[in-house]
Amino acid sequence: MKTQSKRRPQPLSPDSSPNPFDILTEEIVCKILDHLHNDPFATKAFSLTSKAFYFIESRHRRILKPLRPELLPRIFHRYPFVSHLDLSMCPRVDDNRLNVISSTWKATLQSINLSRSRFFTNAGLSSLFVNCSGLVEVDLCNATQLTDLAASAIAEAKNLERLSLARCKSITDMGIGCIAVGCRKLTSLCLKWCLRVGDLGVELIALKCKQIRSLDLSYLPITEKSLNSVLQLQHLEDLVLEGCHGIDDDGLSTLDQSCKSLKMLNLSNCQNVTHTGLSYLINGTEQLQQIILAYGSSVTSDLVKCLNAYSKLQSIKLDGCTVTWSGIKAMASLNAPVKELSLSKCLGLTDDGLSFLVQSHKDLRKLDITCCRKITYTSIDIITNSCTSLTSLRMESCSLIPKEAFVLIGARCSFLEELDATDNEIDDEGLKSISRCSKLSILKLGICSNISDEGLAKVGSSCSMLKEVDLYRSVAISDEGIAAIGEGCPALEMINIAYNDKITDNSLISLSKCRLLKALEIRGCLGVSSIGLSAIAVGCKQLTVLDIKKCFNINDNGMLPLAQFSQNLKQINLSYCSVTDVGLVALASISRLQNMTILHLAGLTPNGLAAALLACRALTKVKLHASFRPLLPQSILGYMEAHGCVFHWRDKAFQV
Repeated sequence: MKTQSKRRPQPLSPDSSPNPFDILTEEIVCKILDHLHNDPFATKAFSLTSKAFYFIESRHRRILKPLRPELLPRIFHRYPFVSHLDLSMCPRVDDNRLNVISSTWKATLQSINLSRSRFFTNAGLSSLFVNCSGLVEVDLCNATQLTDLAASAIAEAKNLERLSLARCKSITDMGIGCIAVGCRKLTSLCLKWCLRVGDLGVELIALKCKQIRSLDLSYLPITEKSLNSVLQLQHLEDLVLEGCHGIDDDGLSTLDQSCKSLKMLNLSNCQNVTHTGLSYLINGTEQLQQIILAYGSSVTSDLVKCLNAYSKLQSIKLDGCTVTWSGIKAMASLNAPVKELSLSKCLGLTDDGLSFLVQSHKDLRKLDITCCRKITYTSIDIITNSCTSLTSLRMESCSLIPKEAFVLIGARCSFLEELDATDNEIDDEGLKSISRCSKLSILKLGICSNISDEGLAKVGSSCSMLKEVDLYRSVAISDEGIAAIGEGCPALEMINIAYNDKITDNSLISLSKCRLLKALEIRGCLGVSSIGLSAIAVGCKQLTVLDIKKCFNINDNGMLPLAQFSQNLKQINLSYCSVTDVGLVALASISRLQNMTILHLAGLTPNGLAAALLACRALTKVKLHASFRPLLPQSILGYMEAHGCVFHWRDKAFQV
């Protein structure tokens, strides 16, 4: 009997030279790439392994976020199957580039983000939407230059489902009407701050785009006239009416429609709407799950009674409202599974009210009592005893809560993932107790003068899932406490240790072990130098945001390692450092650097600054001292601005 011959694997690339990786099938290679998509450096290293991997990676890539528009010609040929293009890091995208994009990926492109791009017109958009018939998502936020002509171009996108036009302040009802007629498949539309869009435009959207599920009309000059049509949308789930001052009780009382599908309603900063208008607006709504009434009218029993009928209500946000006792009692009696309650900056909230409320809603997962300055130990005792499943507790600047209360939080709320105790009396005993919360990922302890290394070390050794730590002006913290965080929290992505004079280079060396660190703020830490910063640069290659303002001992020796190793850096504040022309020019080699603040650098000259600006091609925002403005050649400033860079000139006196 003949043995069946085994089929030899086909090479992954056209290159016929022997390659050990050819034993892997294309499917396996693609699976590997799927696991690398969050790490651009890993993907790049993978593609450089062999010609075969380079070939596969170029055809596997579907999502692109180029750093600069001039890179586009190179990537057009390498990546033929891009479906999601994010140009938010490219401030200058003109019509020519949109034309090339539309011809290159016309068969594959499904979404494009132009939210921070400028210089394109309706002509470029028309080419994009006519050629790329598969586009379903477009973000044009902040495109203040766009007019109704651009809106008519958008109307060519017949398959568009999600569109954001936030701050497109030149588009009027006429342009929105064109979009309504052309884009009948829209399910999500954001018109926030489109100040020239009124009732007519909104009515046209509601009449023509019957599939709308999410509609943001924040700060539009609309009235109840358009709301009748909006409420007739049978699939509408999210409606945002924040800051719509033209909506009031009298107008809402004339509504004769209800929206049964509505799940989220945002009426923040609608101070002309009381319980009377609210009752008309949500009448007949059967699916309501979240309501946001922040910075609106007082929370009274009449207001809360409007919510009695909604048994699916899970989230109530009343930030900045005045709370009455009758309103608290009414909220306590709500027959709804409330999971999130936000009472930040609520005037009138006391221990009696808060305690009464949480005892009736024991399934709370998120509670925000930021700046509720009448809350004491009594409230925390009852909150932690009643709501043991809390995952988020925000309590910044609750100045009457004593240190003993924080022991209760750790002892009773073991599922806590987020705790904001900024500007509170928490001490080491409280931190030791909170360290029992092993799932903690966000811990904010800014301006907490009673904590020290002892408590922080316990957190570092027990809370290995920490991603964000804020120790701003927690002046008793030193290198020992930071070492515990660096050693025990490998998932750390952000840490703020600004204005702590006991912090030295040893802290930065400890933090350099946190390979995932993305944001580091050490402004005003006088004990750190270029030695510590060099360790961060070498160890934390994912660093994107760095603030070293008033770190006087950081000089050019710290900039050179940053330039070599921190290629992900996007934002840096160098004010008051000892960096000179040499260091700044070195930084300019970082291809992703977009935002720089450069105030009071004694070693900086106009020539050095000009050289750095020209070399740093991705810059979108630069903050400079006004004294440099007449010293820089106008041709350079003009060139930078033409490429999308915005200069902010500050006439700020030197601070000793």
